[in-house]
Amino acid sequence: MRLLKIAAGVLNQTPLDWLGNRENILAAIASAQSEQVGVLCLPELCITGYGCEDAFHSSGVHATALEMLQSIVPETKGIAVSVGLPVTYAGGVFNVAALLVDGRIAGFVGKQHLAGDGIHYEPRWFKAWPAGVQGEIEINGFQYPIGDVLFDVGGIRIGFEICEDAWVGNRPGGNLASKGTDIILNPSASHFAFGKHAVRQRFVLEGSRAFNVTYVYANLVGNESGRAIFDGDAMIASGGQMQAVGKRFSYRSTVLTTAIVNIDVTRMARARSGSFEPEIDGDESDVIQMPIDFPTVGPAVEKPERESWMAGATVKEEEFTRAVCLGLFDYMRKSHSRGFVVSLSGGCDSASVVALIATMFKLANTELGFEDLLDRIGLFASDVTKPSEVRELVQRLLTTVYQSTKNSGSVTRSAAMEVATAVNATHYEFDVDGIVDAYRKIVSSAIGEKLTWEKHDITLQNIQARVRSPGVWMLANLNNALLISTSNRSEAAVGYATMDGDTSGGLSPIAGIDKAFLRKWLIWMEQQGPNEIGAIPALNSVNQQQPTAELRPLEDNQTDEDDLMPYDVLDLIERLAIRDKMMPIEVFDQIVTEFPNYERGQLGKWVIRFFRLWCRNQWKRERYAPSFHLDDENLDPKTWCRFPILSGGYDFEIEQLKTYLQEGGF
Repeated sequence: MRLLKIAAGVLNQTPLDWLGNRENILAAIASAQSEQVGVLCLPELCITGYGCEDAFHSSGVHATALEMLQSIVPETKGIAVSVGLPVTYAGGVFNVAALLVDGRIAGFVGKQHLAGDGIHYEPRWFKAWPAGVQGEIEINGFQYPIGDVLFDVGGIRIGFEICEDAWVGNRPGGNLASKGTDIILNPSASHFAFGKHAVRQRFVLEGSRAFNVTYVYANLVGNESGRAIFDGDAMIASGGQMQAVGKRFSYRSTVLTTAIVNIDVTRMARARSGSFEPEIDGDESDVIQMPIDFPTVGPAVEKPERESWMAGATVKEEEFTRAVCLGLFDYMRKSHSRGFVVSLSGGCDSASVVALIATMFKLANTELGFEDLLDRIGLFASDVTKPSEVRELVQRLLTTVYQSTKNSGSVTRSAAMEVATAVNATHYEFDVDGIVDAYRKIVSSAIGEKLTWEKHDITLQNIQARVRSPGVWMLANLNNALLISTSNRSEAAVGYATMDGDTSGGLSPIAGIDKAFLRKWLIWMEQQGPNEIGAIPALNSVNQQQPTAELRPLEDNQTDEDDLMPYDVLDLIERLAIRDKMMPIEVFDQIVTEFPNYERGQLGKWVIRFFRLWCRNQWKRERYAPSFHLDDENLDPKTWCRFPILSGGYDFEIEQLKTYLQEGGF
């Protein structure tokens, strides 16, 4: 019986943070060594960071990555460790995993399948390594194997599938299995999206079963470079059975997930398999021999249970909360900001952002403890008046402001105060009506015409939103804090936002989520909240309202859905038109079956309204503050959904739909 302790190391890295990234790598290695781990898998491109973008084309970046690698090598005594970095070879740049064994570089494995869809642009920077090809790379006068290679480390064979390699049909694992591989390491940088954990779990389990191996999956964690959030998935499976699942959305720099596996069991399972066809041609040129004495380990311990929140009917609510909270936390730390400022209108969007920020501090405190939380934030090292508990920390790092005009109502004012008080934010109220009137008078005088609601509706709405921006920016500047924009994805799709008004801010954390879900989530936050944290009952004052911009006179009873269309209709049209790339007639045919409670003519008008507003407002989406990627239906033009700023506006297709409606089409 040959027992070996395996570990998946999750790291919170930052692009081009050389010393910080190395510190995390060395901490994970030291932790693994102290636990008698024999093989440690660390995430993809963990030396440089995954999100270096076009900096991957810098020769200086490659040189520094190799320098960092060589400083890590001596720290790997008694253990085999995989670390990721870019290397230049034969004139191309390759995404590789380096295997370090007992203080030496064993070699480099090239990624064979590059992620080039969605938010990923790997083919822009890297070349795919061809299957079955090996070479040698010179580093400081020494030659090392590189390419599609396999390692025999102390009699245990170790191969690689690097992130995307496992997501494709012709994954390298099949070839590795035919060569008698015992362990497949998968160093990954796989961004968070709703439901993605289940997909990863399937290919980890199936890889371990079909290839009769121990399969180790290690992902990044945290907000690495601004938009993508990594959930820190870590999984170890052996022979089709999950051995360990790590904590997701951790606030720590490093998290180790370990399991003790029996190498002989998977070898004999492979031998018994009728489908296993070993390569017996005697050609072992692609197998790199590396001696090592692995640590002795005891019998396997009981497998830890996965986190309880990952099961049940509210997984999406939990994932949304934990992803955005972790994204906010890291954005604050890595941008060296002293907290957050939010223009709190008393409505759904701004209340959601405030609830997320307050919950962020609670989640971090629950995992880290208060003193470690303060260390992780790094703002109070020299502050003799540092906060003493979480509510005081929220008060110091979260500022909210309600900005009223004569069109603001007492309901939203009261709701804003209740939410701010409940989370213990520092809260202010500004009356900006005088500023609005001043602008109206200046412009009216200049053009020689009085501005009226009958003739200048949008102009008069927008000026109210815009005058709220300078004051809240002043608070952000005074506090050296992040100003948070509160626009959601549904409104971004149709441009239902005032540029330089409610879009003002350095970060737009909910611009990737639709309004219908956000309203559902707020009710969940009011009544239940995330596991171990609990609810914010004061959100009831927000949930009782119909969403409204409060920019028209109060007697108009303005609501968002009257201005646009019902949010559930809007969200479905958006998915069909943008995610599924349907034309207006196709979208109409689909929604009439989904919403039989509305007249066909009205549904047709809403479809036309959506397409027109979508095209007109691409320039707004281009100017939104960075948003978090939460699912594969994102509208962010920088990472997911590219659309021309200037276009034909679907005029031809809209005329086809109008004719179709007149003819009674279904």
